[in-house]
Amino acid sequence: MKTTDFDYELPPELIAQQPIEPRDASRLLVLDRSTKTKQHLLFRDLPRFLNPGDLLVVNRSRVVPARLFAEKVPGGGKVELLLLERVTEKEWKSLVGGKGLQVGLKVKLENGLLGEITEDLGGPQRRLVFDRGLDSSLQSFGQVPLPPYIHTPLANPERYQTVFAREEGSSAAPTAGLHFTPELLELLKRKGIELAEIILHIGLDTFAPVNEDDSGKHKIHSEWCQLSEEVAEKVNTTKREGGQVVAIGTTSVRVLETAARLAVGGNAVFPFEGRTDLYILPGFEFKVVDRLLTNFHLPHSTLLMLVSAFADRGLILDTYREAIVEGYRFYSFGDAMLIL
Repeated sequence: MKTTDFDYELPPELIAQQPIEPRDASRLLVLDRSTKTKQHLLFRDLPRFLNPGDLLVVNRSRVVPARLFAEKVPGGGKVELLLLERVTEKEWKSLVGGKGLQVGLKVKLENGLLGEITEDLGGPQRRLVFDRGLDSSLQSFGQVPLPPYIHTPLANPERYQTVFAREEGSSAAPTAGLHFTPELLELLKRKGIELAEIILHIGLDTFAPVNEDDSGKHKIHSEWCQLSEEVAEKVNTTKREGGQVVAIGTTSVRVLETAARLAVGGNAVFPFEGRTDLYILPGFEFKVVDRLLTNFHLPHSTLLMLVSAFADRGLILDTYREAIVEGYRFYSFGDAMLIL
C-alpha cells in the first residue's frame, strides 16, 4: 500500500500538550468493527465493554530519564544527548545534538561522567562509551524525553509514566496505558478481568514517519521485548476458555503477535524474550489479539498502519475524521480508542 493511504489532516490545536486530570477522565471512542458503529464516552466507562474472563495485556516498560546535557572536552561546546538503547553497563546508542560530534570526541556530563563517541551510526545517532555506568545516576540528573510535538513542559514527570511502569528501558511511554488509574484497575479486578504484564522497550523510531512511497518497503525498527511463561499461560488459558485478549497499546500487540509466531501444540502464544521486528500492515492475520485499546496516532506512522490492519483502513480514517470533528485530543497525551 502507498504511505499516502495513511494520511489525514489534523488541526494543530488538537495535539494534546498536557495530560488530563485525572487520568481516566480522558475521552474514549468505542469502535465496533462488525457494525461500524461508534460511541463517544469517557475512559472510566471501559469496564462496560469487558467481561469476566477477559485479559488485559499491558506494557510495564518505564521511560528512562534519558535526556542529558553535556559539554565537549576540551572546548566546552554544548552537547545534548538522548539515550536510545543500553548496549552494556557503560555503552549506549544515543541521538546527539551539537556541532562537530565526530568519533573520538569526548564529552562531560553535568554530574562529571566522561563519555567518548566511538561510532557514527548515521544521521544524529552515535555510540558512546562512558567511564562508568549511567544507570544509578540517571534519576538524579537525567530528564524524561517528551515527543517533539509536545511543547509544554511537564510539571510532574510521572505523568509520562503509566501506573504499570516497572522496568526501565523505553525512550517513550506506551501511551495507551497512561489512562489507567489504580482505582480503575481495582474495579476491573473485582469484575473478574485479569491483568498480564509484558515488556517492550520503546525506541524513538516507533514514532518516525514512513518515508518510502511504498509502505511495505519501510525497514521496521526492532525492539527488545519479553512475554514470560506466566503471561503465556494466562493468554493461552484465556483463549481456551473463550475470553477476550485485550491489547493495551500497539506495543502489546507486537509482543503478543510475535509470541504467536512461536506457538506450538495448539497454544496461542509461546514464551519469548528477545528483539522483535514484527511490522504489521493491512492484510496481517491477527492470531491472538481480540480487542485493541490505543491512542490516536500520527499520519504515515507504523502505529497508524497497525491500527488500520486491526480494523479496515477506511473505517479507521473515517473514525479519525469523526474524532477530529468531535474535538478529541490526539497523540501521546490525547484521548483513547477501543476497537471491538
